[in-house]
Amino acid sequence: MSKARNTTFNATLSDKMFDWANVLIMCIVLVITLYPFLNVLAISFNESNDTVRGGLTIFPREFTLKNYETIFAYSGLITGFKISVLRTVIGTLLGLLSGSMIAYCLARPDFQSRKFVSTFLAMTMYISGGLIPTYMLFRDLHLMNTFGVYVLPGIVSAFNVFVIRSFIDGLPYALQESAKIDGANDFTIYWRVILPLCKPVLATIALFLAVGQWNSWFDTYLYNNSTPSLTTLQYELTKVLQSTTNSSDVRGKNITDIVTSVSPESIKMAITIVVSLPILVVYPFLQRYFVSGMTLGAVKS
Repeated sequence: MSKARNTTFNATLSDKMFDWANVLIMCIVLVITLYPFLNVLAISFNESNDTVRGGLTIFPREFTLKNYETIFAYSGLITGFKISVLRTVIGTLLGLLSGSMIAYCLARPDFQSRKFVSTFLAMTMYISGGLIPTYMLFRDLHLMNTFGVYVLPGIVSAFNVFVIRSFIDGLPYALQESAKIDGANDFTIYWRVILPLCKPVLATIALFLAVGQWNSWFDTYLYNNSTPSLTTLQYELTKVLQSTTNSSDVRGKNITDIVTSVSPESIKMAITIVVSLPILVVYPFLQRYFVSGMTLGAVKS
């Protein structure tokens, strides 16, 4: 009897030790993950001359809003914000719609060209024309200095198509067959049967697309830098950062006076917070789908 009690006690003690070890490890991982972001946040709110001294952790030593005032004083920021939001919303919706449609077709066993289309899409993941041919193609398609250059080139992603197709492959095909018996056509099956069941993987792909569209600035630099009404937030913030380092003009005023109180390091950290905040706000709404979408949408062996 006492031997059984000792065994139960030892098992309970080992379980508790295991739980405490897990909690300790997770706390360490949490600190390692959050510290860089909190450090960036502290520097963005810290007085610039004090930041040069270094030694900042997760709290600002001399609190100031001067870094953010410098950023938001830039005249092109509002226009850039509108274009970034617009391209993120439209690019994400078009990417989800086109990717899920192609994935649905490739998941159909009665689609005779599925192997050819899959091979063709896979080749695009490893072979590209390069920067100069891409630039010439966009020029010949009259996409230069237009909003379409932001959303049309990336409307189909082979990786996203394969992830969504793998998820659809895991759904019972009997659902599509029963819908056909009830008189549903292919589009009705796609819209009313497949898409509602694909919420986890669609949320995951939506996050990928939204982050990519929101953070993109190089396409603005290449294709739309001569059109101020079509520049993105990230491109405008890049110009602000260059202005602080090069003492160029911001909003028609010489920034030499501002540089004495705002350093490029502080501006860089404030810019990081500004561009990261919208994604951090959106992510909690997609988190519950994210893990299941990544797991269920994984490519099967």
